[in-house]
Amino acid sequence: MDSVRRWMLTDMPIPLPPLDEQRAIADYLDRETAQIDALVAKQEELLTYLAERKRSVLDHVLADVDGETRRLRWLYRPSSEANKPDEEVLSVYREHGVISKSSRTDNFNKTPENVDRYLLVRPDDLVVNKMKAWQGSLGISAHRGIVSGDYEVLRPTTSDLDPEYAHFRLRSPEMVLEYRLRSRGVRPAQWRLYWQDLGDVEVIVPPFAEQRTAAVRIKSETSQIDTLIAKAEEHIALAKERRSALIAAAVTGQFDVRTARKAG
Repeated sequence: MDSVRRWMLTDMPIPLPPLDEQRAIADYLDRETAQIDALVAKQEELLTYLAERKRSVLDHVLADVDGETRRLRWLYRPSSEANKPDEEVLSVYREHGVISKSSRTDNFNKTPENVDRYLLVRPDDLVVNKMKAWQGSLGISAHRGIVSGDYEVLRPTTSDLDPEYAHFRLRSPEMVLEYRLRSRGVRPAQWRLYWQDLGDVEVIVPPFAEQRTAAVRIKSETSQIDTLIAKAEEHIALAKERRSALIAAAVTGQFDVRTARKAG
């Protein structure tokens, strides 16, 4: 395994400009990065608002539909199908549900070379991050692929549940609270939601036509919100990238900060 040794650090040459130049660089970066950080903070506040708005839409629409209640164990069954190393690796996000891992740049969990034990996910499967289900990290997959064996892959056993309705219902604030209450562990960082407990959670199953109507309505009312969320995330990523590039350029002398300060 690659690692950084102490001698590598102690033998590493470090540029040391005159003290007045060091201070000028530090002052310039303090001012410029503060502006970028303020922009990021505003975008993050916007993301928080948009997430709350989206949850409000879910609550409002789902409150209008009713039906019989069924336990999840009568709607899904665990799947242990694996040994599909050539399939695309998927991941579960609290904000997005099940997506391709390669579609995100903020997932730093390294995929191991051997993924034979990764579980196969088929479209319409319910995928649950057992360690973060209490935060809402689960969803119905629209993709075929594989996920870590630490996840729970649940295959539908009935056609009574519309996949899109199930996705919204199972990720609703009311259901996430249920997952939180049923998760086990000493502290949140160690909480896990096991199928033996998740299977007892009850979900409302309205007539199929009402499920479709609710799903279409939610998608319609949240599509613009999702677009705004994607733009805010893009702005944050670009701002952080500019921040890193600015620091690197300033400390390596790619431009004169004193000239840049006067120009600004």
